[in-house]
Amino acid sequence: MLTKTYAAAVQGVDARTITVEVNAGGTVALGKVNYYMVGLPDNAVKEGYQRIEAAVKNKGYQFPRVKLVVNLAPADIRKEGSAYDLPIAIGIMASTGQLQPQLLDQYMIMGELSLDGGLRPIKGVLPIAIQARKEKYRGIIIPKANAREAAIVNQLDVIGVEDFHEAVQFLNGELPIQPTIVDTREEFAYTQNKYAKDFSDVKGQENIKRALEIAAAGGHNVILIGPPGAGKTMLAQRLPGILPPLSLNEALETTKIHSVAGILAGNNGLVSVRPFRSPHHTVSDVALVGGGSNPSPGEISLAHNGVLFLDELPEFKRAVLEVLRQPMEERRVTISRAKISIDYPANFMLIASMNPCPCGFYNHPEKECVCGPGVVKKYLSKISGPLLDRIDLHVEVTPVSTQDLMETERTSESSEDIRSRVVVARTRQEERYKEIPGLHSNAQLSSSMVQDICQINAAGATLLKAAMQRLQLSARAYDRILKVSRTIADLADSDEIKIEHLAEAIHFRSLDREGWAG
Repeated sequence: MLTKTYAAAVQGVDARTITVEVNAGGTVALGKVNYYMVGLPDNAVKEGYQRIEAAVKNKGYQFPRVKLVVNLAPADIRKEGSAYDLPIAIGIMASTGQLQPQLLDQYMIMGELSLDGGLRPIKGVLPIAIQARKEKYRGIIIPKANAREAAIVNQLDVIGVEDFHEAVQFLNGELPIQPTIVDTREEFAYTQNKYAKDFSDVKGQENIKRALEIAAAGGHNVILIGPPGAGKTMLAQRLPGILPPLSLNEALETTKIHSVAGILAGNNGLVSVRPFRSPHHTVSDVALVGGGSNPSPGEISLAHNGVLFLDELPEFKRAVLEVLRQPMEERRVTISRAKISIDYPANFMLIASMNPCPCGFYNHPEKECVCGPGVVKKYLSKISGPLLDRIDLHVEVTPVSTQDLMETERTSESSEDIRSRVVVARTRQEERYKEIPGLHSNAQLSSSMVQDICQINAAGATLLKAAMQRLQLSARAYDRILKVSRTIADLADSDEIKIEHLAEAIHFRSLDREGWAG
């Protein structure tokens, strides 16, 4: 008997419907194979036969000893992972008459079976649920651990089951299971902007806070340069808290990526705060950008709509850093393979930190640098010029004095206060770019747009020309200065870029000054 169940294959951050055809019938000669799987399955899918057989038997059902042929269609899509266990097992049960097939065409089914018949959580449930609604299925049957994640999608019955037996009973009409329901907007509103780390914890460093406020207001990339213990990491970790709140659409985009990667935390169905990713400097280029034999999103995509923090930037392998250049410009990364090309979104803010030299004390106000001649220049040369040009603000971080650390009466400004100014500046930009699809912040401006939107007066042009010549800046750095000055003007609620805005933007090109690597 031939039966069909329906599953999905995740490609990138989207899913495609897969038809699981199971045909049971015919005798099998002694010693011959009775199970065949076709449709481009990988080893994890093929190994599912052993899990399925054990799960069916351990739940008290009969596993057929007839010839079984399983086809995963369409056959030109590679099927990966263990999530096809449940739809195949359900198909086998229906094709052998142990399960009524009437409801099979109304539900998409996914889940990994354990040997005792239990169901383990799977990756990519959110895009699978979105695809199920798009294809107008009544609902989706998945492991209970994934139910809240899938329930973000409305107009879809999300049936979470603990084990294989529950799934069979539900499809036979013997066990009614109430769909899992999540009020997406209520959950989003409740968990939004709940950051554990706040700028009020930071003593001193007002100039660094100002730089990060500018970066947040315009979506600019930042590099923090300073000695060990100056607070670079502490400051970077608090940046997400001053970024504008995630919109619901941004939250869904981010959740899809985290769902595909299988890193959604606990019972949280929705990522409602901006992600902060901080990979170690030993990270490989594949782990950073994404890819692999079974392509999956990398750190830059997991930081989508949030912050990617690269601590000790010169310690990263140069080849790893160079692969960042194109995603930083295009805000997406394309993984190309012989038979498939996958796009992952990568709209992130890059925050990098570094010591000024190997010993860490070059340009330190109190301690002496012990690095020899040329060592500082060699250390900084680990970061290529094109990559530095893509970083808008170069910020020197000096250690906080003991007196400032011991100050108890003066309180620092909170993240919420800073965020309120950032939101106002971003609102100005949204209004300015409302007619340009996909453009939301000053950092996204192309070179041609910079000339139209970031116009400066004669005095400003003279100042910028002198800075370009003295610092020997590239054309890309010229555009970066104009973008940053436009953001500073937005924070000042000014339609015009004034000379003081331009001067402050030029100030944030520390690594271009003669005092560095001299």
